[in-house]
Amino acid sequence: MTPTPPMPSIPPGTATWSLIPLPDAAAFAPHARAWDALAARVAGLPFLESAFLAPLLSVFGTGRERLALLGDPRSPHAAAIVAPAGSGQWTTFQPSQLPLGAWLSPSGEPLEPLAAGLLGALPFPALALGLTQIDSLFHPRAADAPRWRGQDYIDTAWVDLLGSFDAYWEARGKNLRQNLRKQQKKLDAAGTATRLECLTRPEDVAPALAHYGRLEASGWKGHEGTAIAPGHPQYEFYRTMLESFAREGRARLYQYWFDDAVVAMDLCIESAGKIVILKTAYDEAHKAVSPSTLMRQLQFQQLFDAAAAGGPIRRIEFYGKVMEWHTRWTADARPVYHATLYRWGWLPALKRALSGSTAAQDAPAAPPAAPPDAATDAVPAAPRAESAS
Repeated sequence: MTPTPPMPSIPPGTATWSLIPLPDAAAFAPHARAWDALAARVAGLPFLESAFLAPLLSVFGTGRERLALLGDPRSPHAAAIVAPAGSGQWTTFQPSQLPLGAWLSPSGEPLEPLAAGLLGALPFPALALGLTQIDSLFHPRAADAPRWRGQDYIDTAWVDLLGSFDAYWEARGKNLRQNLRKQQKKLDAAGTATRLECLTRPEDVAPALAHYGRLEASGWKGHEGTAIAPGHPQYEFYRTMLESFAREGRARLYQYWFDDAVVAMDLCIESAGKIVILKTAYDEAHKAVSPSTLMRQLQFQQLFDAAAAGGPIRRIEFYGKVMEWHTRWTADARPVYHATLYRWGWLPALKRALSGSTAAQDAPAAPPAAPPDAATDAVPAAPRAESAS
């Protein structure tokens, strides 16, 4: 799957960035339609739509964020949500629940000139602008320059829904196929009935999140007090966001059952031929039989079969750091990176001198918050923005 063809570049100096304060999520609402139209043209990713970003601003915004629009605010050429992040530094809005930074610009168009215009429009003294978690699918990483620095972040994996599931499954490693057969035989021998359920209605969201919170609480998140539960900020975000996508028929909440108990779940949203697995959890009490892996086999089979029948979904996106278990499902991966633009070319050297670091250790002006976990059968936490296993 290839990104949308790039829009024509705006010649330097012919358009300017406008900045709109976002003291709350309501301030973003008048611009949501223009933002979504641009997001559909340049990325087609559900988590870069207003239905995802507005609940994020409502729950995790500080009130210091600003909406930046390049050109006509009714039909911008590029857009971003940015926030101050230290003395003289700004960064794209990057709560840990957001897989990529809140930045929209035409695929393939160089980022440095766009960032330079935005940096010049930010309140003085804006000395650096960090663009966090940039997908190289849309914006291949440019070479470093006097004012521009890139930094590795992660590689992310995906699965294209091409051909039959049988052909895809036969191409998986023997160990994965054999292990799942063994796990299913154990369950069959124990008389455990298994089934996969896909919930899509808005009224399904709150009950599903209650199941999901119980699964998270069975693991280390329960011990740390970060499991999703009513009253927790993450619960409010996921409930509001998933209900919004469900009203448009674009949310899929997968539940995998052992008899009458939910033992694994995936929270997914979709757009433009892509389904993104945002978050996964499973019951630690059943870890020995890999419930989330068994769930994923059936889930992928359904998605492959639907694609073969002409369904709209053509790609599964993980948007998380490639772990060993990802490589069992796909050999495809691409980089996600950070970039920083400095106001003056001598600032990176001064920063290195003051910190005692080397050129290879240049970091973004404001690194994003440490990404949270994702429950998997193989690892307790996947270092990514609310990744899925």
